[in-house]
Amino acid sequence: MFRQLNIGVLALQGDFQKHIDSVCSLGHSAVPVRLPSEIEPMDGIILPGGESTTILKLMDRFGTDVAIKAAHAAGVPIYGTCAGLICISTEIETGSQSREGQTPLALLDATVTRNGFGTQLDSFETDLTIDGLDDGVFRAIFIRAPMISKLGRSVETLAIYNGKPVLVRNGNVLASTFHPELSNDLRIHKYFAQICDQR
Repeated sequence: MFRQLNIGVLALQGDFQKHIDSVCSLGHSAVPVRLPSEIEPMDGIILPGGESTTILKLMDRFGTDVAIKAAHAAGVPIYGTCAGLICISTEIETGSQSREGQTPLALLDATVTRNGFGTQLDSFETDLTIDGLDDGVFRAIFIRAPMISKLGRSVETLAIYNGKPVLVRNGNVLASTFHPELSNDLRIHKYFAQICDQR
């Protein structure tokens, strides 16, 4: 019998409800989090897709960025998908600062480019082979997906598309350029829950 986890899904902007539904379908508890006080008791935190500029701005306004950094420092697992990956990276585009002087959280040693796989019109689905994931391929959905152009040496690549890493892990930090919450396949959320359970 697995331990029931309490996963916080950042709910400042983006399609956070799909992540909540995915985690709950695994038998765990998932709640929307917006304020610093809501971050501390979580067993894991998911930063969803959406608009990274808006998410970073709202995190800074509410102080949620500081709370997430503190949680990470305490060993709480973090999972960033699409815009969430951008928010936890060390570099966005060509510099350490994002639009309007915003700085990402630097929880994952990665340089990313917004919309690196194209615009909304270039959205696509593809089958990925993912290290550590049983039962064959995973059907991944890419929507205005960022592209990881550089990874630190300690970051492990779990899946590649067209020569670029699209699912990576560094200790308790997991990140994907695609949207697993839009699939009916719960294996990546289960993988993240296992990371949380092993903490």
